[in-house]
Amino acid sequence: MTEQEKMLAGKIYDPSDPTLQSKQHNAHRLSKLYNNTFDEDAEERAKILAQLLPKADKNIYLQGPIFFDYGIYTTIGDHFYGNANLSILDDCPVTIGSNVMFGPNVTLATPMHPLRYQDRNVKQRPDGSEYDDEYAKPITIGSNCWLASNVVVVGGVTIGDGCVIGAGSVVTRDIPSNSLAVGNPCRVLRKITDQDDIHLKTELF
Repeated sequence: MTEQEKMLAGKIYDPSDPTLQSKQHNAHRLSKLYNNTFDEDAEERAKILAQLLPKADKNIYLQGPIFFDYGIYTTIGDHFYGNANLSILDDCPVTIGSNVMFGPNVTLATPMHPLRYQDRNVKQRPDGSEYDDEYAKPITIGSNCWLASNVVVVGGVTIGDGCVIGAGSVVTRDIPSNSLAVGNPCRVLRKITDQDDIHLKTELF
């Protein structure tokens, strides 16, 4: 297997692989170019996103600044809104459904590092070059979700359709569909029901 195949399959891989580094540097460059544009440069922004996020629907909006580790491994459905400082580390596939909203400072982080420092620390090859061992786990976010400000989602997590994740939450485990979940670690408070209709009450929670 190539290092890219290992990475996407969730196996231990070498992030210093030249092919991976080339793809990563390109995503970082495109992220920076996007961040240097503004709303009135809609055509230029669209061109950049077409390269950075080839698996994303054209009908999405990213406020910026943004940061993607690869971009090409992220899939986004239509009517996605990402507020400022969106970071997606897509070393494993990241899948986001349609009609999803992210508040400011949301981070989706698929990379995993070993718990033992003996495994985590930088190592040296016989030729003197350095490397480290990493692996990653995919993230899936269903349709019709809202992730509020400062939410972090770690690798291996699936958030079901119709969920609301409260501000500042760190999501370390799967969240079932139509759940209101908050906290660090993030836990389900309750189901979202028809009784949460905005027209029925002045206070939502």
